[in-house]
Amino acid sequence: MIDPAILYYCKYQERCHYEVRNKLYELGFSTITVDDQIAELIAADLLNEERFAISFARGKWRMLHWGRNKIRQHLKIRNVSEYCIKRALQEIPEGDYQSMLEQLTIKKWNELRTEKSKQTKKAKVYRYMLQKGFEQELVLSFIAACEKK
Repeated sequence: MIDPAILYYCKYQERCHYEVRNKLYELGFSTITVDDQIAELIAADLLNEERFAISFARGKWRMLHWGRNKIRQHLKIRNVSEYCIKRALQEIPEGDYQSMLEQLTIKKWNELRTEKSKQTKKAKVYRYMLQKGFEQELVLSFIAACEKK
């Protein structure tokens, strides 16, 4: 029998095994009961790590414009399997990814138009884009394109 509190917790939004396990421990369940509850949730298809990873990646990509590196890092923090992480990152279309990277780079470049030093401006844009989780090589190529304009 699935506990009503954890049932609501899983129905509210997609969760990974790590989050559900922690919530069950917070609710005071023992290790054996936690494993049983997770098994029942999986059997009832209320807990699916691949579905969670895909949903997480899509949401962070569309709403917060995170790059692949940051999404991968946050999924690893939640102990999501490498297979699920790869599957989730495949959901981000390459063309849209490049387009978003270009838009964000140009936007940040234009925000720093009052910056006197070209080197400082490039460094700030570079750090910002890496912080967003984009790949170093792609960031450098788009910064070079911005610099030429």
